[in-house]
Parts: sequence; C-alpha cells; structure tokens
Amino acid sequence: MIVVAFRSARQGAAVVPRRAAAAQRRAAARLRRAVPNFYSLSMRARRVGLLWAGFSLAALVSIALVLRRSDRLSDLHIYHGALADLRAGRPLYEYVADNGGPFTYPPFAALVLWPITALPLGVVEALWLAATCAAVVAIAVPVGRALAAGHTVAPARRPDQGAARARMSTPVLVAAVATILMLSAPVQSNLRFGQVSIFIVLMALLDGTAAPSRVRGVLIGVAAAIKLTPLLFVLYFLACGRYRDAARASATFVACGALALVFLPTESLTYWAGTVAQTSRIGNLASLGNQSVHGMLLRLGMDERSLPLVWAALVAGICALALLRARRLAGQGHPGHAAVLVGCATVAASPVSWTHHQVWTVLAAMLLVGSVGVTRRLAGVALLASMVLSLGAVLGPVSTRPGVQFLFENARTLGVGVLCVAGFGAVAVVAGRPGPPATSRRAWLRAAVASLGVLAFFAVQPLPAGADPTFKAYRLADVANPRYFFVCRGPVECVRYGTDAPVTFDTRSEKTKVRVNGVVADHVARLDYHSAPGGPPRTIPLLAAYPGVRTFSFRSATMVHGRLVAYAADGRPLAEYADELAAARSPS
Repeated sequence: MIVVAFRSARQGAAVVPRRAAAAQRRAAARLRRAVPNFYSLSMRARRVGLLWAGFSLAALVSIALVLRRSDRLSDLHIYHGALADLRAGRPLYEYVADNGGPFTYPPFAALVLWPITALPLGVVEALWLAATCAAVVAIAVPVGRALAAGHTVAPARRPDQGAARARMSTPVLVAAVATILMLSAPVQSNLRFGQVSIFIVLMALLDGTAAPSRVRGVLIGVAAAIKLTPLLFVLYFLACGRYRDAARASATFVACGALALVFLPTESLTYWAGTVAQTSRIGNLASLGNQSVHGMLLRLGMDERSLPLVWAALVAGICALALLRARRLAGQGHPGHAAVLVGCATVAASPVSWTHHQVWTVLAAMLLVGSVGVTRRLAGVALLASMVLSLGAVLGPVSTRPGVQFLFENARTLGVGVLCVAGFGAVAVVAGRPGPPATSRRAWLRAAVASLGVLAFFAVQPLPAGADPTFKAYRLADVANPRYFFVCRGPVECVRYGTDAPVTFDTRSEKTKVRVNGVVADHVARLDYHSAPGGPPRTIPLLAAYPGVRTFSFRSATMVHGRLVAYAADGRPLAEYADELAAARSPS
C-alpha cells in the first residue's frame, strides 16, 4: 500500500505540470489571436520601407535622367507652346513645335491645361514630374488591393483571417506595384515626354473601381473629353448593366465638349470637323512605338484598301470579348481586374498607342503574376518583361527570321490582344491552394511546350520584317536636303563619286535609324532592299537628280539583316550588298 500510494503521488505530481503547460499554451494561443504578431509586423514594415525606398530612388534617378536630356518633357513643351499661341490669338491646331509636334487633343484638354501658361516653364516642369510620380502611387493603390484580395482566399481558415491577411499584405503589394510601375517603359516614357496619359489612366481606373455613388462615371467622362480612348468604359458600364454610370459618363463628356465650344468655338469646330480624324498628324504610325493593332497591321505592310476593314474587324472582336470578360470579372467581385482589362482593350483598339499609353498593360501583367496557375503567371512575367524591356532591341541580334523579329517587336501588341481575348485566363484571378508536385510539373511542361510552339510558328512565317518600321525611300523633291543626300552634291561631284561598280553608296547612322545614300551605274534598271530574310523587298527609286547620273537614298531602323540587290533591265541580278550594310553602325 505504501508503494502504491507513493506511485500515485508521483503520477499526480507529474500531471500538475502537464496541465499547467497545456493551460499556458492555450493562453499563449489566445494571446496570439488577440494581439498581432509584432515580429511579423516589424518584418512587414521593413519590407514596405525597403520597397518605398526603392520607389523613391527609382523616381529620383528617373527625374534626374529626364532633366539631363536636351529633349526633356517635349510633349509638355508642346502643351505649353500651343496654349501660349492660343492666348496670343493664334489657332490651336496650327501650332507646330520645334520638333514638329502639333497639339493633338480635343479642345477641352486646352481648357484643363490652360493654367500651365500662367507659370514659368521650369516651375511647370517640376510640378509635372512630381505629379506624375504621385499618379503612379495613386494607381498602385487599387491594383495592390486587387492583388491582396487574390492572395488571401485559400489559406485562411476563417473569413476574419482572410480579411486580416488582406489588410496586412496590401501595403506590401501597393509598394511593390508602385516600384515596378515606376521602372516600366510606359511610366518612364510619361516622365520623359511630360505626358498626360498617366493621369488619364488614373482617372479611368479610379472611376472603374469605385463603389456605387452619385458621381461614379464622371471621371470617365472628363478623361474621355481630354483623350478619347476612355469612351470604351461607357460601353463597359452598359455591358455590366450600370446604366446610370454610363449616362453620367456620357453626359459629362458632352458637357465638357459644350464647355469647350463656349470658350473655344473656333478650335472646337476645327477639331470635331476634321482634325480628330487626322491621325497622321501624330507621327509615323508604323513605328515600333505604336503598339496598337493598327500599328502592327501597318508594319505587316497591309495595303491601304484592306487595312480599314481588317483593323475594324479585329478591333471589334477584341473589344467585344474584352467587355464580356470584364463584365464577368466585375460580377464575380473583381472590379480592379475588370477595369484594367477594359483599359487594355483601349490600348489595342486605339489607332495610336505609344509607349506612354501602355500603362494598362503593365497593370495587367502584374495582375497576371498574382493569379493562379503556372501558365498565367509565366504569361504575366513575359508580358511584364516586354513592358520593362524592348524585346525587339534586346533579342533582335539572335532572331534572324523575320517572323521571330515580328514576334519580339510586336510582343506588346500581341500580348495585350491575347489578354483581351483570354481575360486573365477565364476569370481565374485568385490564388488557390498549391497543387501536388506532379501537377505543377505538368503545368510547367505545358507552358514550355506552348512557348516553343509559338516561337516555332513565328519562325516559319514569311512576314515582312518588323525591324524596319522607320523605312522610307526618298523622292526627287528631297534631293536638296543634305541630311538625306550626303555622299555627293551636284552633277560633277556625283559623277566622280560613282565607280564602275553597279552601285556605290555610303551609310550614316543616327540615333534611331541608318541612312543609305549612293549612285547607280547606267546599266542598273532596278534597286531592291530586303530588310530581313523572308520579307518582301522594297523598291528604291532611282532619281535622275543631275544630268548623266542617278542617285538614291533611303533609311531603315537597322541594317543588321539588310540586303541591297541591283538588277539589269532583263531582271538579271547584277550585284548584291549585305556585308556592307551590316557593317553600318547600329543606332544607339
């Protein structure tokens, strides 16, 4: 009995510490649930601080680089100069800046920008750069929230945990979005040119993601009155059944136009009666900077009769699918994804989508990276890479096939078109539980096979090379310009310059193009330039500029894969020049 009592006492004594330890663990668990994990909070705060420090550094370096440029804020200078002319009584749409740029926006934009003429240009430049950086931060807020909502669905065991994780991850994601956005080509382009596009995106995004109110839709109307592309959001409102929002946006757009008509009647009539349709005033629409569907078709060399019909059909299909996808996204509680998708459709559909218009594409790429599925995330990474880097410039030296060149140089157009059609992968926009390793491996394999298939498809395409979007052959009226015709001036000098060779020429490299100028022998009947293997040739005009001598001149973005071929009257090739063109220094 004594032994049994002793054992019972020992067991009882051991039970007490175990019960106490269990009680302590339960108390600690209750404390963790009641009080935030301050270590995690401090780690998160450090991440947020580092990200914002990176954003600030990127912004300061970008601004410093912009201010060092001789052509800094050129579009802002156009706004300032055009409005100064308008205040002096000269026509707004006849203004031409020193760089040849005109004022291209609706007259209401002139009213909005009117205050910049009341300040010295240096002050306007500083305020504009600061406002552009602030707009980047403001854009990052709704996009970061959309990403945070997508990252917190599956892992949370209780609804309150999901909401808490969303609140805690939102600051990190907002800072990350702002930093990446600042480093992207579209924002850098907005800073460099002093563009209004970043503010148009901000207004459209805020209105597209806003909660129901009596003023929702007004910002869209104002943005469309400054730049017409946000009008697509009116169709988005109608597709979603938000008829009052569509009405408010339309009424605001009309009211802004009426206000401009009252204060600027002549300019309003000039713009809406014809200037609005003169897209050629904006610049060379076939250049690589124009990453719209229209620009891609121009680079394909489509003839003028077919171009309007093909462009209209493609744009109608892309916009219709994008609006349907956006409606479904909005209905499933993803207004941020829906608004960004509609914004991407404006980039694809507009006749002109310069780099500074393509902020929407960067936002879409980040949302894709934050979605579920290997394929979608890889697509987001690829699209984001194309928006930070110029794939045509970076990968051009390794792409000898014109189809692959076309893919790289039109990656932004093709990417935004696929995105509009796919709609973030059929609304799979939230992060789910990770699949088993075998499933992940199969997903990576499918993505790799699909990527190789795309490259193989474009590798065999006999597409016109997208490497020469700046191609232009000069005519007889251009002979007087020494920039285009630089090898010889006058009949005696040009005769001496020519040799017994069928073609004698020289090259001159500039920042964005290479020029070729020379003379041809009497027995040369035709001169063709092939910009890349597989592409159709360009016939170079042979100009009888001086008695007894014929000269020629043309330009192209690069001569790396160029080939110049001279033909006799019977079609027989006389000479071919490829190494001489490839030796020309590539533009920086």
